[in-house]
Amino acid sequence: MRGALEYKEPGVFITFEESVEDLTQNVASLGFNLDELIDSKMMVLDYVHIEPSEIEVSGQYDLEGLFIRLDYAIKSIGAKRVVLDTIESLFSGLPNELILRGELHRLFNWLKERGVTAVITGESGENTLTRNGLEEYVSDCVIRLDNRVSEQTSSRRLRVVKYRGSTHGSNEYPFLIDEDGFSVVPITSLSLQHIVSSEHVPTGVARLDTMFYGSGFYKGSTILVSGTAGTGKSSLAAHFVDAACRRGERAIYFAFEESPDQIIRNMHSIGIDLGQWVDKGLLRFQASRPTLSGLEMHLAQMHKAITAFNPHVIVADPINSFLKGNNLAEVKTMLMLLVDLLKTAQITALFTSLTSSDSSLEESEVGISSIIDTWIIVQDMESNGERNRGLYILKSRGMTHSNQIREFLLTDKGVELRDVYIGEKGVLTGSARLTQESQEKAARLIQKQEVELRESELERKRTVLEAHIAVLRAEFEVEELAAMKVLKQEEAETTQIAEEKNDMRRSRTADTKQYKPKGDLE
Repeated sequence: MRGALEYKEPGVFITFEESVEDLTQNVASLGFNLDELIDSKMMVLDYVHIEPSEIEVSGQYDLEGLFIRLDYAIKSIGAKRVVLDTIESLFSGLPNELILRGELHRLFNWLKERGVTAVITGESGENTLTRNGLEEYVSDCVIRLDNRVSEQTSSRRLRVVKYRGSTHGSNEYPFLIDEDGFSVVPITSLSLQHIVSSEHVPTGVARLDTMFYGSGFYKGSTILVSGTAGTGKSSLAAHFVDAACRRGERAIYFAFEESPDQIIRNMHSIGIDLGQWVDKGLLRFQASRPTLSGLEMHLAQMHKAITAFNPHVIVADPINSFLKGNNLAEVKTMLMLLVDLLKTAQITALFTSLTSSDSSLEESEVGISSIIDTWIIVQDMESNGERNRGLYILKSRGMTHSNQIREFLLTDKGVELRDVYIGEKGVLTGSARLTQESQEKAARLIQKQEVELRESELERKRTVLEAHIAVLRAEFEVEELAAMKVLKQEEAETTQIAEEKNDMRRSRTADTKQYKPKGDLE
């Protein structure tokens, strides 16, 4: 069907177990409309009924009748692809293994001569890939499908057993069958060739950005926020998603413990409205319990959601929920593949992980610390009969970051980070920090009052000094005026005496010039 729809290659589907009506109805649940394909001459659907109980072997057994029907169907639409479902129905009543092997070779050769690509389904045997144990030897490619149950959870897996003339992956791959058909996710990456970016993505908390020297996370990196219960891991994740949506970027929130409505309601308590981004189509929630399906199914569903929505950032909250029994290795493999997918697509991912109170904070319960780029730890700090939250950055590859602990507060305006007080008794948070801050504030007030008192005393002394200087200046001015008056009087008296002498000389007709004897030298 994909060949007809996506590659425009007509196909023939021969079914031996389901009628045309049943097959058409069943395939419709996968999103395909067989009637349209048949009407457009892109597919021929033929039902060949074979009842094993009615078969009697008489004479030489061959598939000539099937070849005639196939040949007609192929030529009628120019088919490039053929499906036979299932091959056991053809040989269910044939006991002779030599004839069976010969007819299998003949069938496969006949299909090759027609130049068609054929997919033949078969049931697995007890100790063989197929019931007859022969089909895998004459086939060019053998794909094994498996449905297994582990920890009461089923999962589908696929493995390419052989593929002649082609290099192929030999691992098991999870696959998903849903309304969009058949989806396969590779379980391992062939190489570490991810493209990296030097762009930065804000954390959503301004003070946390400053702990990365104002830059935030690298685009396409993976971030782990771990801590014990109630430390605010989901709140940090909500800030991260909210900031991305505010920039007009798409985000997916994978929730494994809470429903979307519960998350949206809870985030309202810290002033974050995630519902508006859902309404605008920027945020998509995908919530499911880890026990709903196997790890591979969860991985396939996440892969499908990421491919369909093409987000810029994703959140997985929390990843440790997948741990059940002794499946740590499987969970680590799943998360490693998810990280590989996200890095390849340059999607920035934030994972949260719950740390038990009995284990070390600097140990990842899911064992993925080695593939995480940035690791933020939130913790409880107990003192003075109360518990407060603290946050620090354990590592951040390729970027400078703060090594200090910040007090972590959840307020009605979101997350706030504050400097912790480090005193003689160690780190102080909560009411102890507030008490210490009050004491320091009171001490600063007393010091300020003392400074103001000293400044007032200096001002008073300055005023007294300036007043004394003013009095001295006034006394000096008075004495100066009196002295100047006396000097002027003396000068006036001297002038008066000289004028009186001159007047007396004139009255006596005396020489105006002073007499000098002849013998005197001038």
